[in-house]
Amino acid sequence: MVYQIYPRSFSDSNGDGIGDLQGILDRLDYLEWLGVDCLWLTPIYPSPMADFSYDVSNYTDIWPTFGDLELFDRLVSELQRRNMRIVLDWVPNHTSDQHPWFLDARRSKDSNYRDFYVWKDGAPDGGPPNNWVRSWVNLPAWTYDEGTEQWYLHCFLPEQPDLNWANPAVREAMNDTLRFWLDRGVDGFRMDVIHLLAKDPEFGDDPEDLKVLSHVVLNHREEIHPILREIRSTVKAYPGDPVIVGEVYLIDASLVASYHGSGDELDLAFNFEPMFRPFTAESWREIVDRVIEHFDARGAWPTWVLNNHDAPRSATRLRSLERAQAAAVMICTLRGTPFLFQGEELGLENAVLQEGEVIDPGFRDGARAPIPWEQESPHGWKKGGWMQFPPDAAAKAVEVQQKDPASTLSIYKALLELRRQEPALRRGDFRWLESLPGTLSWERCEAESILHVHLNLTGKEAVLEGSGEVLFSTGRDHLDGPNGALRPHEAMILRPNEAS
Repeated sequence: MVYQIYPRSFSDSNGDGIGDLQGILDRLDYLEWLGVDCLWLTPIYPSPMADFSYDVSNYTDIWPTFGDLELFDRLVSELQRRNMRIVLDWVPNHTSDQHPWFLDARRSKDSNYRDFYVWKDGAPDGGPPNNWVRSWVNLPAWTYDEGTEQWYLHCFLPEQPDLNWANPAVREAMNDTLRFWLDRGVDGFRMDVIHLLAKDPEFGDDPEDLKVLSHVVLNHREEIHPILREIRSTVKAYPGDPVIVGEVYLIDASLVASYHGSGDELDLAFNFEPMFRPFTAESWREIVDRVIEHFDARGAWPTWVLNNHDAPRSATRLRSLERAQAAAVMICTLRGTPFLFQGEELGLENAVLQEGEVIDPGFRDGARAPIPWEQESPHGWKKGGWMQFPPDAAAKAVEVQQKDPASTLSIYKALLELRRQEPALRRGDFRWLESLPGTLSWERCEAESILHVHLNLTGKEAVLEGSGEVLFSTGRDHLDGPNGALRPHEAMILRPNEAS
């Protein structure tokens, strides 16, 4: 299981209200207790923070507020000692407009770095080169630079100019940034919007009826595959089989699966379709079947995610803590690798922001609220966090939930412990079992390890056939087994009797 850390909101060690690397070090005992195998850190690089570190001004250093390289090396060493892994967020599509490459590129058309970015003359009417729209707002993905009288491409903020991956010098420079962190012992990378790297060489218009979706979700090019193979060659040259995880923001399992290539491109690719579909048995059966169809055909291993720093928290989106707990069981027991965003194990909801408090350009602040570690205010953050805490922070604090065997945190710990113990849940085969309408049941099987998972996604009790030893239930006091009734939104895992 991979645990995503948004460092600024995880744990603050020095009282400045912003989480840091030392704060992560200080909480490793908790993460090990929870059962985390691998940490994914969102960007920790120097940045002007126009997009909270996703506008990188230096790929080979640490933002001073988070710490420094010496502290990072200590973190890597301590994780290795605990047999845990670390994955860094790599941002290859764009830099900050304050990156030395871009500062030099906009100085002159003759700059050695000019072709590191995408520059174009305007349309005949004087407008942008094409109709591409940037993310978050319905505005052009181009900004006019008066100094050099050309437009530069940015699929996100104007402060995030897109790199030109058609330029071999860009590819080599960015591969060097991977080598820098691999030399320091990282175990791989989550690669931000990796599907954006290859652009249409003709820079043709997007379909008018779809462009409101932004070019980010419309870009899908065959030219990406040799780029991915080159990146993989760089990463896999290092020992330990470093992992390559791609953010492929295409809401289509068949397209996402293609980024695995023939086992020679991404190791893992995020499939975000579940975050945009209803939380119903019918919808999830369709999602799982599509993943099986397209990922298995390529021998690819899927991922399962419910949310991240860009999306509403599960308890908020699903409008129920019980439904969020059932969803956690789902992603931890399906065939694939689950990714858990910090605070999901606490059942946190989005922070509720008042007018004037939203500061993120993508309006994603609510999911990024600080983690409450202690019951008493300011919840383990000395002088308070950089933004307000989520609702019910005192009741949902780590120290409170660790003492409650029925808490969401206790449910997650038991679930992850069972997943670690049972080979069937980590790598076993998958098959659907018969179930009543509104429910889902499946079997995971690996040698002698055979488990059945049952989910009731309705608001009514559901009677399930079969029998066995109940190993886990989100209803922590529910030990009746599947011959009894599953409560509304309850999830259960059992070891079936031989006759089942």
